[in-house]
Amino acid sequence: MPPSPARAVPVAALAAALALTATGCGGGSATGSSAGSPTTLTYWASNQGTSLENDKQVLEPELKKFEQQTGIKVTLEVVPWSDLLNRILAATASGQGPDVLNIGNSWSASLQATGALLPFDDATFAKVGGRDRFLPATLASAGAPGKDPAAVPLYSMAYGLYYNKKLFQAAGIDHPPASWEELVADGRKLTTGGRYGIAIEGGNVSENVHHAFTLGKQHGADFFDAGGHPQFDSPAAVAAVQSYVDLIGADHIAAPGNAEYANNQSVTDFATGKAAMLMWQAAGASLKSHGMDQADYGVAPVPAPAAATGTQQTSSMVAGINLAVFRNSHNLDGACKFTAFMTGAEEQKTLNKAYGSIPPVKDAGADPAFATPELQTLSDVLAHRAQPLPQVAAESQFETLVGTAVKNLLAAAAAGKPVTADTVKAELAKAQQQMPAN
Repeated sequence: MPPSPARAVPVAALAAALALTATGCGGGSATGSSAGSPTTLTYWASNQGTSLENDKQVLEPELKKFEQQTGIKVTLEVVPWSDLLNRILAATASGQGPDVLNIGNSWSASLQATGALLPFDDATFAKVGGRDRFLPATLASAGAPGKDPAAVPLYSMAYGLYYNKKLFQAAGIDHPPASWEELVADGRKLTTGGRYGIAIEGGNVSENVHHAFTLGKQHGADFFDAGGHPQFDSPAAVAAVQSYVDLIGADHIAAPGNAEYANNQSVTDFATGKAAMLMWQAAGASLKSHGMDQADYGVAPVPAPAAATGTQQTSSMVAGINLAVFRNSHNLDGACKFTAFMTGAEEQKTLNKAYGSIPPVKDAGADPAFATPELQTLSDVLAHRAQPLPQVAAESQFETLVGTAVKNLLAAAAAGKPVTADTVKAELAKAQQQMPAN
């Protein structure tokens, strides 16, 4: 079901948030090393659309609207995902960065640990409309437990299993798979004549770690213990990763070439009928851009093993994009106004409609535009079957190392090499050895 409707924030309250005094978000005006003035802001946006140019087409009219309301001009740079984390880490180390930026929500705790991001304490939340406006699941991926969030949710997403209705019908399959075992069995029926049962993005480190985490939860694995120590090569983690690698390896239901996919090629394969299933975050806008009608596909939760119960029925990480403010911004007051604007109900409707994502703000999610079958399924997953990635300081290293380990294993499977439990364990152990000391 879609996010629960909530009482809208009064217009006066949002107007007040957009008319902050010079004290800024954090209770004081910062004079960091970023160049600028109280009438300018720099904003690094992540690539959410079909291209960097598409993002500019979506965002620039909205930034002009903000300038008209506040007198603050925003200089926009859309940063590709392949560069974004490294750019942010360089900025946190040097102190030279934008005023406001998008971050992958799973990076929140890692970037929070650098001390470079402005904490959203109760007073700061009050200035951007209030903490209670945001869906609880999205705030769980905004920083380490017990600490003030390092960012606020901007776009929310969850993984779903997209399936081609016509191809399913032609194969005599009348419903989406309800278990991982069914997914594999259906995939074998659908793999024929140069078409494969499922498409994956094996060269994409982030996609790999997202699936490793979700499948890990389904197998009862935690990649970190209660003390924050890595435990990447546990038997449950090994079983989870092997089940994913087997899609190319032992099960042969994903094309060997998928091991090299890293730029949304799997979405293209699904949209063009080269693959019958796809595990993806809010794919609707991308599928439409490829000419696929939404009537031609269905969306279901990514299935867990048949024996899974409780949290083992997790079908997605809590996916999404957060909006953060650099603590040393030259214009904290303007940055706070911009945060209030971007998370305001009307702007949330505009932006999430454009990107096919789910508003993390309750007073926007009740819009009928977010009641499509796709987004209803994903909203239900987000509310009931999603878990946040580990909110530990070394989370970004975990993503890189485990995602790369899975990439290496998929490449081996694609080359026809046997990938056994021992092979997976060795690769995950190597990733764990490269983790920084706790």
